[in-house]
Amino acid sequence: MSTYVHDVDVAVVGSGAAGSTAAIAAARTGAHTLLLERHGFLGGTSTAVLDTFYAFFTPGERPRKVVSGIPDEVVAALRAEGACFERPNTYGAGTGITYDPETLKRVWERLVVDAGAAVLLHAVVHGVELDRDRRVSALRVWTRGGERRVRAQVVVDASGDADVCSLAGAATENAAAQGVAQSLSTVFRLANVDVVRAESVPKRELWRLMAEAAASGRYALPRLEGSWHRTPHEGVVMCLMTRVRDVDATDPEQLTAAELEGRRQCAEYARFLRERVPGFERAALVSTSPAIGIRESRRIVGDYVLTAGDVLAARSFPDQVARCGAPIEEHHAGTDTRWVYLEPGATYGIPWRSLLPRDVEGVVVAGRCLSATHDAHASARSMATCMAMGQAAGTGAALAVAGGCVPRRLDPARLRERLRADGADVGA
Repeated sequence: MSTYVHDVDVAVVGSGAAGSTAAIAAARTGAHTLLLERHGFLGGTSTAVLDTFYAFFTPGERPRKVVSGIPDEVVAALRAEGACFERPNTYGAGTGITYDPETLKRVWERLVVDAGAAVLLHAVVHGVELDRDRRVSALRVWTRGGERRVRAQVVVDASGDADVCSLAGAATENAAAQGVAQSLSTVFRLANVDVVRAESVPKRELWRLMAEAAASGRYALPRLEGSWHRTPHEGVVMCLMTRVRDVDATDPEQLTAAELEGRRQCAEYARFLRERVPGFERAALVSTSPAIGIRESRRIVGDYVLTAGDVLAARSFPDQVARCGAPIEEHHAGTDTRWVYLEPGATYGIPWRSLLPRDVEGVVVAGRCLSATHDAHASARSMATCMAMGQAAGTGAALAVAGGCVPRRLDPARLRERLRADGADVGA
């Protein structure tokens, strides 16, 4: 079978919040850019699983906005179609921006294409080619038409699972192998909900009802403090309640079992809500996320490993390319969630070095596969922060191509200057 060759400056693998933003940034910075996505639509977790951006704002009584630039354009495009609204802090993560995922699919497509990037859907990267300097020179991609080969000067690994870095032999950490991987969740949506009555039930009462139902033996509810919230559509709510624990999301058999278990739990939580919670009596389960939500799997070991100490000390770095004030939010294997907060209004920096994998050249990562410890990752993984990392990664990749260097040799001061000029908040 013949192999078709794409020659590009920047190849972005994965079109989630990080990858789509990276593709927009790289193309706008002048790079011939190709965005590769395994699904049939753009957006990754932002359109396949969730419907709320967190980490645009710090939590607390006086929210502080810490993400801007291309992410602001995404929100503005949603707002122009009446497809998003700000949702106040109700469960701990801070002010969220809730949106319609179907509209966001089209927003990502429009922004990526208008920026000048090419898109290839239903494309799975299954191999890499390295030159003698351990620089990734090409990707092997499986498509419906067979294998294609993508030659690129720089690759942005926004796969979520550090797939490119792993295939290239870069140092990585698998949270599941360490026994600390955060649980997975399948999100579901209910229609015919009396939202006003449902909102009259305080979250503590909802959690009490969950615990009571689980203790009765009539319901199998592995998580006892899940949440639901309204959406842009009348009578439709999104529920984030399921918990599938102890899964290595890079193992195909375990991931398959998790998908099946996640949908089983969706039906069980929907039954609980209908039978036990006011306002949900007529609720109908209308959708489950087409892919289970993965919070943590494989992370790179980068030139710098972001730590919980960095997060909680609100540390700044000379090469930081994004900022975050989100709490450490750990969905462990138990029935609750562990929250650890920064000081009110405090933020920390995401260093450029945390996006550069050791042992391999020509690659920069963006999103939840950044170089961070388990606890630091539990803060930095929120979607707005991933978008900010995406803008940095895409811009840095394009600047490296223009400068004839690998991303590791790019002057971070030059990158930070360009990010500021493009509206990103990189701090002092």
